[in-house]
Amino acid sequence: MADPKGFMTTPRQDWPRRPVEERVRDWDEVYVPGALLPIITEQADRCMDCGIPFCHEACPLGNLIPEWNDLVSREDWRQAADRLHATNNFPEFTGRLCPAPCEAGCVLAINQPAVTIKNVEVAVAEQAWELGFTPPRPPDRLSGRTVAVIGSGPTGLAAAQQLTRAGHTVAVYEKDDRLGGLMRYGIPEFKMEKHHLERRIEQMRAEGTKFRTSTAVGRDVGAAELRTRYDAVVIATGATAWRELDVPGRELAGVQQAMEYLPLANRVREGDLAVSPMSAAGKHVVIVGGGDTGADCLGTAVREGAASVTQLDIYAQPGGERDEDAEPWPTYPKIYRLSAAHEEAGELRTAPAADADARLFAASTLRFTGDADGRVRSLHLVEVDAARRPVEGTQRTLPAELVLLALGFSGPDRRDGLVEQLGLEMEPRGTVARDAGFATNVPGVFAAGDAARGQSLIVWAIAEGRAVAAAVDRHLTGSSQLPAPIGPYDRPMTV
Repeated sequence: MADPKGFMTTPRQDWPRRPVEERVRDWDEVYVPGALLPIITEQADRCMDCGIPFCHEACPLGNLIPEWNDLVSREDWRQAADRLHATNNFPEFTGRLCPAPCEAGCVLAINQPAVTIKNVEVAVAEQAWELGFTPPRPPDRLSGRTVAVIGSGPTGLAAAQQLTRAGHTVAVYEKDDRLGGLMRYGIPEFKMEKHHLERRIEQMRAEGTKFRTSTAVGRDVGAAELRTRYDAVVIATGATAWRELDVPGRELAGVQQAMEYLPLANRVREGDLAVSPMSAAGKHVVIVGGGDTGADCLGTAVREGAASVTQLDIYAQPGGERDEDAEPWPTYPKIYRLSAAHEEAGELRTAPAADADARLFAASTLRFTGDADGRVRSLHLVEVDAARRPVEGTQRTLPAELVLLALGFSGPDRRDGLVEQLGLEMEPRGTVARDAGFATNVPGVFAAGDAARGQSLIVWAIAEGRAVAAAVDRHLTGSSQLPAPIGPYDRPMTV
């Protein structure tokens, strides 16, 4: 490590966010442009270069974190970029969108704030682009083998890039009109501006990857037909089958799924629409679900000019410190976190009745009621205990003209017919079944990412893409030099 006392002399300093009043008036990323580089080398100096870097175990990609921290502290951006890209195809995505389980596993986090690993990662990624350290890497020769990748989210893109660089001819099929999956239409612009996605796609095109947009496999092209045209197929469609809320009044107009709402807001940013037909402007909005998708809806509704926004979380409000008995280091703890969207909602007081920022904790939805026209007007809730049992006498009503259900996802959407046409075996929880080599029951067809693992983090999605690429390469050639950071049955570190 460059500074043996850095972790003792330098306090943690995060990439500063722009003032709330400024950033809610636009859709740009929430961070102060140019404010990261002046602080990042000293922040990298806080890395202890510990003998057993648990940050490696906490990150499924196996990122070489102490190595690139040391290189950043010396401002050796080229070597840092090489180390970073050795394990991660898209560090500018993870540096913005990942909740950083690596920081929870940082040895320094045992008794003080962790190293700002996520900020260092995104700084290296941006410097790599700025200084020209990320040129296309087309293969020296082609293998003559062909692969179809279904889905252009982080898993599909990572698998496609790895297989293309190994010399295979790869085509990515995407049902939407633009590439990127949920990174395109699910993640709001204020969390990741889409030019970061575009430049990676252009890099992949220059390497030889082919893309087929507006093509739903199973509907626009037969899944069985596709299997006969390629030597291997990778299913990386994600888990887009959303969970429902079965309560009275669910049928009322204005009760929408989060993933019906968010893509429309993103299409406004893409220039497809002047105004979203589900815009929250002037409406009382209630978001049911306490996860990241709910927070994305929160930040979007605030920017659209909602009259009020409240987010319901069925879990009790967590504390601000790790519970060492329930969630010991280095597991990722459930603690009270303040996302940019929650910071905005709290400062602007979008939900005056909320427990904290815009959230009502330990809150369960009982029913919706509407007006004579069949439009939602109220949400009725009750407080629940730790076992999710209603607490007597705690019922209350919130005004609600737009309700967004952000309850997570159960597996791949089967409406296109992909699963049935291929005859894929499915797990009881709704995901695609696969063996220890990522292979499905159909010869030559592999499954990776949320479609097979279930809803997970972007780092797991990229790790799955890299691992399934190695499995496909081995299937096509008999062996593989591609890295396989995880197996299909690996799971995050938990208690």
